[in-house]
Amino acid sequence: MSVMQDMGARAMELGIPLSVQLDLTYRCNERCIHCYLDHEDHGEMSTAEILGLLDQMAHAGVFFLNVSGGEIFMRPDLFTIIEHARKLQFSVKLKTNGVMIRAAKAQRIAKLGIEAVQISLYSHIAETHDEITKLPGSFKRTIEGAQFLRDAGVKVIFANVLMKQNADHYKDVQALADEMGIRYEVDATITPMMDGDRGIVDLNMDPGRLAGIMHDTSLLGDQAERLLAAPSGPTPLEEAYETLPCSAGHTACYISPYGDVFPCVQFPYKVGSVREQAFIDIWRDSPQLNDVRSIRVSDLHGCSSCVHGSSCTRCPGLAYLEGNMRGPSIQDCEKSFARTGVPSWNLQQKQGRKIPLQLIVA
Repeated sequence: MSVMQDMGARAMELGIPLSVQLDLTYRCNERCIHCYLDHEDHGEMSTAEILGLLDQMAHAGVFFLNVSGGEIFMRPDLFTIIEHARKLQFSVKLKTNGVMIRAAKAQRIAKLGIEAVQISLYSHIAETHDEITKLPGSFKRTIEGAQFLRDAGVKVIFANVLMKQNADHYKDVQALADEMGIRYEVDATITPMMDGDRGIVDLNMDPGRLAGIMHDTSLLGDQAERLLAAPSGPTPLEEAYETLPCSAGHTACYISPYGDVFPCVQFPYKVGSVREQAFIDIWRDSPQLNDVRSIRVSDLHGCSSCVHGSSCTRCPGLAYLEGNMRGPSIQDCEKSFARTGVPSWNLQQKQGRKIPLQLIVA
């Protein structure tokens, strides 16, 4: 067992919220076509509220803190918040588009001992990246921001969300990251709007492209053999009664700029508000959070007996946005199909017909 796995297991056993994503703002200088957020400010937490929340989180046992948005550099108090988080000894990761990062900010981030900075990059072609962000010149500024951070000694990660507009560019983005000495991560999921609007899901790439991504061993790393193996069948019944669908709400949660608490940023099922209750009270006693925690793989309609049961990456948040957190995530069923060529029962039911068992990968 790795150190991270051991930490997760211990946190689960002790009921500790090991990891929290805290969004400081939904405001942003970009207007990405796939973004699931409402960028208006509906009453963000003040500096004092956030600093007090960080104190509460430290007391509750949080260790990993992902600071995100919106665009975090839209908040003039960002460094005040990060400095307080580091004094509390959180392991801090920042998520940004990098546009507002210049040399001085990069050096300040380096001095704070930030674990990593994740930067969204959508293409190696400036025009394509800028078409997605709707901010002219954003590609140039993003690349420069990444270079400033790298040169200051900060670990940088390019996060490449794929959709119809840029699905064919990922190898070149990966090559650009390698050339710059920057880690590369790819995400093939377009998340519905937090208000439930599913219109942007239409931006998802077609099945053939998705299959190509799922079979690219350069993206799978050490997991390639396991992920590309044939479906191993349903989760054994006794294991299904014990297995948790996800860490969301068990060792991790998400807090919005308005103090609302959710199991995960992709799971917009409100479980409390830190403006109304102490964080630890929500974590321990929220009826909604305990409802999420009660779910086991055996409860999932059509999933516990699925041929992909032992390897599926089902997201309960995507399932919730599809109508039932105890149901399937068809988006994840589609990923399993792209990976193996074998359709799940739930996918067949949605399609209303028998899907061919072989998927030809271009």
